Amino acid sequence: MWESESESVRGRDQGNGVLGLNKHGVSNDGFERRDQSWFVTTDIPSDILVQVRDFSFHLHKHPLLSRCGKMNRIIYESRDADLDAIELDDLPGGPDAFELAAKFCYGIAVDLTAANISGLRCAAEYLEMTEDLEEGNLIFKTEAFLSYVVLSSWRDSILVLKSCEHLSPWAENLQIVRRCSESIAWKACTNPRSIRWAYTGKPSTSVSSPKWNEMKESSPSRNHQVPPDWWFEDASILRIDHFVRVITAIKVKGMRFELIGAVIMHYAAKWLPDLVKEGAGDEGSNSGNSSVYSWKGGLHLVIAGNKEDPPNVLIREQRTIIESLISIIPPQKDSVSCSFLLRLLRMANMLKVSPALVTELEKRVGMQLEQANLADLLIPSYNKSETLYDVDLIHRLLEHFLVQEQTEASSPNRQSFSEKLGYEGPQRGTIPSAKMRVAKLVDSYLTEVSRDPKLSLTKFQVLAEALPESVRTCDDGLYRAVDSYLKAHPTLPEHERKRLCRVMDCQKLSIDACMHAAQNERLPLRVVVQVLFSEQVKISNAISNNTLKETATSQYQPMVTTRKALLEGTPQSFQEGWSTAKKDINTLKFELESMKAKYLELQHDMETLQRQFDKMSKNKQTSAWSSGWKKLSKLTKMNNLENVDIGNQPPGEQPRKAPRRWRNSIS
Repeated sequence: MWESESESVRGRDQGNGVLGLNKHGVSNDGFERRDQSWFVTTDIPSDILVQVRDFSFHLHKHPLLSRCGKMNRIIYESRDADLDAIELDDLPGGPDAFELAAKFCYGIAVDLTAANISGLRCAAEYLEMTEDLEEGNLIFKTEAFLSYVVLSSWRDSILVLKSCEHLSPWAENLQIVRRCSESIAWKACTNPRSIRWAYTGKPSTSVSSPKWNEMKESSPSRNHQVPPDWWFEDASILRIDHFVRVITAIKVKGMRFELIGAVIMHYAAKWLPDLVKEGAGDEGSNSGNSSVYSWKGGLHLVIAGNKEDPPNVLIREQRTIIESLISIIPPQKDSVSCSFLLRLLRMANMLKVSPALVTELEKRVGMQLEQANLADLLIPSYNKSETLYDVDLIHRLLEHFLVQEQTEASSPNRQSFSEKLGYEGPQRGTIPSAKMRVAKLVDSYLTEVSRDPKLSLTKFQVLAEALPESVRTCDDGLYRAVDSYLKAHPTLPEHERKRLCRVMDCQKLSIDACMHAAQNERLPLRVVVQVLFSEQVKISNAISNNTLKETATSQYQPMVTTRKALLEGTPQSFQEGWSTAKKDINTLKFELESMKAKYLELQHDMETLQRQFDKMSKNKQTSAWSSGWKKLSKLTKMNNLENVDIGNQPPGEQPRKAPRRWRNSIS
């Protein structure tokens, strides 16, 4: 029995806690157990049998009636003075609590500890052991022990609250849960420098955990600095409803929200094993290794498997834990990590959590979606008739993200919760950078899910077009996703291929992507032409830029010597890096020149083909009839010119005769 903190009531005076032989005629030698029956070690035979669940107590009426109001009422209402059997199956605390209460009635010394005080307090209330029957009755003594011993100790408060799990609603009605929760909250919010009590802290790496009787209530060393999360491990052993009560009380006390988020993640890692695995299994995959908890020294929790537990009970317990954790996550951004929220969302969908809480969780993920990674976004679709991954969920997350971005952009002067509280956490940079990170994440996600044969073109297109076009500076990621989708769907019609390729901008593709797309047989011909045209424009722009650079370098030639001098003064590692970069630049220049030569050669071939085509078209148009008409038109022009010359001569001059043309005759 652990007695390091709990004060014992053994040795109290006879008027308050011990019954003597001269008062009731019964000795206080103690109780004796035989199998599942308890007997008082006295020469006087018992005259009443009290049945508490599976245990039988052979007692005497007089000690019980003197301190238990319920016993008096039961015998009075039965109107049978010779009543010799009573059943108390609904007694809180069970046989253990009744055993201690019966010993108290007989005046036997009772050790009050943090392990039995809550059950004994509820049993005393049930048996109506008030001050009206006798001064210093059991209710008064247990209440004093709770107030002055338990609530002043950190570990006793944790242990009593843990023992209240099976005492509902008595522990709630008697305010034991509330008072313990308030005590734990006050101590958790204490400045770590002021802590002078023992705590469990993080789990030890040693094989054996320290036991309660080995952990003395000694003040921590002055040289030992208490971490801010010193209370996480102790608070994580509580059941989820009591944990929620403690966290709610801590919030009221004003603890930093990042510490509250950290303890929530610590609690989830302990009670939801699937949450920390790389992709949770089906609903029944956890049925063999959780839900049964046992104590093994200190406040450490040991999870023991029990294959006899029904899977439905485990699923219901995990669903309750997830719903409770979602409801107590602080509203501030970055209170918990985005990866934790996505894993919690995965389990919430798997266990069919309340839709309102799932929507709230999706909004929380959308607030910090730029912090997510691809592995956490690959959430399976638990509807067997749909796609392998839940694409609609990612689209909703994107919508929440865009709404959040638009809200922040429309109110730039509004202070966030983090700024008000002075929290310097991982803040979001500029709005475009956050959107650019999300765009890269979406492109990678589309590349993964595009391999699913059941993924429809509409879902792919809607998700790809969810972000504005200005967010992506390069569409290489979209091109990879499109190419992967075409590979997984080889029977896609031509018009749907064209529709698919509209999601990317050919002008935003890099040179490598353009080279790959030009040789990609899966792309429509129209897209290949657009890619080639954009590549031609890029090459011409690169050539012009290269010319401008050469002109600029020729103007600043005197600076070369000083640059060489600076290069010689740099370390060898920098020079090697520069030489490597220079080789890469020369390689790119060579490739650019070769592309330029190919382009000029193609242009020359095209001009040659154009000239040949023009010649062929002219030859087809000429004929004998048209040539005759051409000769007549030439003669007409010559006659007109002669007439004009004659008319232009002066009046005194005779017109010169034209030279006579001799016709050679055969005769």
